[in-house]
Parts: sequence; C-alpha cells; structure tokens
Amino acid sequence: MIRILGIETSCDDTAAAVVADGQTILSNIISSQNEFHAKYGGIVPEIASRKHVELILYVIQEALDKASVTAEQLDAIAVTNRPGLVGSLLVGLCAAKSLAYCYQKPLIGINHLLGHVYANFLTHPHLEAPHLSLTVSGGHTLIMRVASPTQYEILGSTVDDAVGEAYDKVAKFLGLGFPGGPIIDNMAKTGNPDAIEFPSPLIHSDDLNFSFSGLKTAVIRYVNDEQAAGREINYPDVVASFQKAAIRVLVKKVISAAKEQRVSTVTLSGGVAANSALRETLIQDAQRAGIAVYYPPLVMCTDNGAMIAGVAYHLYQQGVRSDWHLGAYANLPE
Repeated sequence: MIRILGIETSCDDTAAAVVADGQTILSNIISSQNEFHAKYGGIVPEIASRKHVELILYVIQEALDKASVTAEQLDAIAVTNRPGLVGSLLVGLCAAKSLAYCYQKPLIGINHLLGHVYANFLTHPHLEAPHLSLTVSGGHTLIMRVASPTQYEILGSTVDDAVGEAYDKVAKFLGLGFPGGPIIDNMAKTGNPDAIEFPSPLIHSDDLNFSFSGLKTAVIRYVNDEQAAGREINYPDVVASFQKAAIRVLVKKVISAAKEQRVSTVTLSGGVAANSALRETLIQDAQRAGIAVYYPPLVMCTDNGAMIAGVAYHLYQQGVRSDWHLGAYANLPE
C-alpha cells in the first residue's frame, strides 16, 4: 500500500489529506477561510497566506490522525506548487519540504490543474482517458484534453476573468455576499433566466477560449441603467439571466470541443462544478450529443488535499521526484 500525504494551499483553503494507492481516501481535511474574506467581497491574498500559516500544521496533523498514519509511515509527501497565489503556495510548500526533510520522504510538486482533473478519477475509478475536462473555478476556466491522470493539453482558456471570478464580482456588486457562486446559484432558482438577454462573449468564436469580463460589465450596466431610470430591479431575474449567459457559453464550447476531438466523455471539475444549473445544462446537452458527463461530489469540487495526493501516486509510480529547489509559481511555467 502506497500512502501519500497531499497538501493544498493554492488559494484560500488550507487542506491536507492522506490517500492510499491513488484511490482510497483515508482522510481529507479542509479548513475554509470564507468568513475572513466575506466582508471584502473577494479573496485578499495577504489574509489568505496569514491564515495558512496559522492553520497548516493543525490541518496536516488532523489529516494524519484521522488516517491513523504517522509521518514515518508515509511513502511520499505531495504539495501543490503551481498555479495559485504565491504567498499561499509558499506556506504549503514550506510545510511539505520541512516534513519531507525531517522524515526523509520523497517530495512531489503537483500542478493544481491536474488535481482538479483527478477529482473525477478519484470519484469514478473506471473513468477512461482520453476525455475532455471542463475545469471551472474562481481562478480557472479551461477545456483540457486529458490523456492520463498526469497528462493533459489545454484546448481553451479564459482571456480575462475566470467564470468563478465573474460570479464573485457580480455578487459583490449586487451586495449579495461571498463566495458568489453558491449565492447566485440558489437565488437564480427563484428568478427567470429569460428575463434579460445578457451577452455570452466569444460564444460564436472559432476557438475554444472564453471571456467573462464583458458579461460582468453588462450586468453592472443594466443595474445602473435601471436604477437611473427609477425602475424596480428584480434581482433573482438578474442573477438567473447572468447565470444562463455564463453557462450557455461554457456548455456550448465543451460540447463542440468533444465533437471536434471525437471523445465521448466530458468531466466537470473545480469549484464552479458544484453549480446545479451548470451540471443540469451540461448533462442535458451532452445526452443529446451522445456524450457522457461525470462530476465529483461537492466536497471534491473545491480545493482539497485528496486530489493532490491522488495525482502524486501516479507520479510516484513513474519515478517522479522533486528536489529542495522546488518553487512556487503563480502561473504554469512555460
């Protein structure tokens, strides 16, 4: 049995998990910082890194205790080192390096994007490759061709805001709270998605890229114009219409990509994968196209250590090891 500790601190969740053989989750501890960022309407990088410093050792110890494993019994220590907030990444990286050095364990740096993709391999053991992954979160909006648990190719990405970032910014502008994703998802259920025709930028482009800055601006302009005219605003209709416009382009492009790539499976991952309307729309449209859709449970959509440890198992089996010079990167190194 290969037991790996996975550490994830790429953004604002302090997470650690122990996974056996890349498939059996022995523990998966996640400490959320939402309450500390809520009053700012978004993640404050300095606060995030400071909270990681306070929590990281407690979270790691809890992960080990719940898994009934000691550090000496681990086979390797894995840590997210790219992409993400550098201050946050460095906290997890320093903790991982310290443990690996003290207990003489292999250190493996993990690409956060591979972690999100692997959440579906963890949840659906018989998931095959190649398939397409729609990875959507506060920091990423990507369509990837997944060749294996450790190999992927980015086919399309956002040219400005990530879709989750647009959700947060719209929610902040409307005074709804943070994080914006679940708030808008719930409010939209009481609204009319056809009430306002917001644009879906790049929906007719010939590539697989996305843009959500213009959609966010369209919502702001609409609300400002309605207020200036003295008209009452139906906020559930606004968020439902915004959500429809965002989801429309996500689903259209990933289905088109699946047809172009001649793959019959699409996976959904990342924090926005928890969005109920996105799941329902993607499943409906994919079924009509003869495409299967897989997505992880809610706890595996957001950042977690289990997905990091899972990827690490396959890299460990391939002989991949990181040295003490392993760095933290805000973006994927070229």
